[in-house]
Amino acid sequence: PGFLFTPFKPALFPCARHLSNRPNPPDPERTGRQRDYTYTHPDRFLRPQRRSPEHTPRYRTHTPTPPIMSDSIRSVSMGEAPPRVSADQALARLGYKAELPRNLSMLSILGLSFAIMAVPFGLSTTMYITLTNGQAVTVLWGWVLVSIISLCIAASLAEICAVYPTAGGVYYWSAMLAPAGWAPMVSFVDGWLTLVGNWTVTLSINFSGAQLILSAISIFNEDFVANEWQTVLCFWAVMLVCASVNAFGSRYLDLINKVCIYWTGASVLIIMVTILVMAPSKRSAEFVFSHYDASASGWPSGWSFFVGLLQAAYTLTGYGMVASMCEEVQNPEREVPRAIVLSVAAAGVTGVIYLIPILFVLPDVTMLLEVANSQPIGLLFKTVTGSAAGGFGLLFLILGILMFAGIGALTAASRCTYAFARDGAIPGYKLWSKVNHKLDMPLWALFLSTAVDCVLGCIYFGSSAAFNSFTGVATICLSTSYGVPVLVNLIQRRKAVANSPYPLGKFGTLINCICIVWIVFAVVIFCMPVSLPVDASTMNYASVVFAGFAFIAVVWYFAYARKNFHGPPVAKEEFQPGEDGVMEGKVPAGAVDSETTGSAEKK
Repeated sequence: PGFLFTPFKPALFPCARHLSNRPNPPDPERTGRQRDYTYTHPDRFLRPQRRSPEHTPRYRTHTPTPPIMSDSIRSVSMGEAPPRVSADQALARLGYKAELPRNLSMLSILGLSFAIMAVPFGLSTTMYITLTNGQAVTVLWGWVLVSIISLCIAASLAEICAVYPTAGGVYYWSAMLAPAGWAPMVSFVDGWLTLVGNWTVTLSINFSGAQLILSAISIFNEDFVANEWQTVLCFWAVMLVCASVNAFGSRYLDLINKVCIYWTGASVLIIMVTILVMAPSKRSAEFVFSHYDASASGWPSGWSFFVGLLQAAYTLTGYGMVASMCEEVQNPEREVPRAIVLSVAAAGVTGVIYLIPILFVLPDVTMLLEVANSQPIGLLFKTVTGSAAGGFGLLFLILGILMFAGIGALTAASRCTYAFARDGAIPGYKLWSKVNHKLDMPLWALFLSTAVDCVLGCIYFGSSAAFNSFTGVATICLSTSYGVPVLVNLIQRRKAVANSPYPLGKFGTLINCICIVWIVFAVVIFCMPVSLPVDASTMNYASVVFAGFAFIAVVWYFAYARKNFHGPPVAKEEFQPGEDGVMEGKVPAGAVDSETTGSAEKK
């Protein structure tokens, strides 16, 4: 229903009032008419008003200072426009020197976010969770519920991102929104949550992808069961491919992200048509939309539904990671927030289109739950098509989505690592914050992200159950990191986003509250084991792994960061809202000079 999207209209369908993206006034030299334009500011949105020499504006009698971003509103006085402020100069006012090329478009960022969520892949590799905890009702309606909640979180993040468009993302926002005395501590904690979330999401995507690749062999050989060495080596191979593409194909990332959108859409349509046509039998509509069976979980019937929400939450958790790409976009205050919200909306619709046909042709659930490595999608495709070749053909489409997801997640993780190291928050930060100007990307941050994931993959040798908990850890860390700036913004009565180019308006407080309540609830339920009774092999170690990372962060904070880490380089008291709602600060020493252009314009 349309009313569900009413609170998100400013973000989903930004008009000129919200984007301040009006065309320039006519050029007097071309029109032959001398006109004088200025802008009044009667409310929080700038509106153009033509004036004659004898007319005195109601609020402002001078031409306003040029706004911070390159595509913001411009004023023309006596036929001359003020000099444009580039995105790199805007970044300098936020405290950083531009080092990365701005060669990504809004469609590319949308594709990157869509790739990280990888809806068909994410739903397929975690299907065992919902089949154990409620089956059809949890699969379909759990997805719809989490999609709506994720849209609330995405809109909340987009509103803040439009005000502080930097690669630091939620870590930077937390520092700017928190009280001055708490800013370093809050930003440090949120930064580590973000960093661990980025690393573990990349780990989960690529490791489950390796398991899915090996499950393709079992389509042709039912007796094949991959051992630990085969699984880890396949995972390392996937990581190597993703890292190589990021390192040596960075100039093609824009194209890769765009192709991902079309590949995913085409794959969903092909799978939907194929399984509906070739399935020997189909489930009833009553089964698809109302069947609920949680007997395999061991949990109380109602609680089992919430435990099963991990599938949808894990799949829909990566949209905030693309905030780390703000410094590679020409107009980040406009394009990145829009991409965040649109990607969640598109992912929600894609998931419904993918899940309904799957449920209509769902074979025996008990058979699917007995599959090794908990990857039943290959067997499902084989059963529905009636042949191993047909099943592998459909699985190949999912594996293609895997590669887009792995590359995209590692891209975002490396940029997050670079941004956090740039502020001295990671041991060895001077190395990890270096940018390779030949490749135009933070190569050492990419190496660190890849190495951390490869080392964590070795946990699978000791305990597959402990390793599988990384799905929950990734969801908890990223969700919590999203919640910190939203909570601080709410406590501060949303003053910082009052003039945001992407305002939530009167719905803002309600949407923010929904985010916080859900995140607190999610931290609890996603630490629960998928089924009961629990032993060492079925335990959910998410809380243990999460506590381990938290312990490392706390030790590093008291050993070094407490005295040496001060958060972002520009003190937030130096910030003032610009004409377009984007915050402006003083240009720090060493940053891009206001009269020069950055690397993006040189290219």
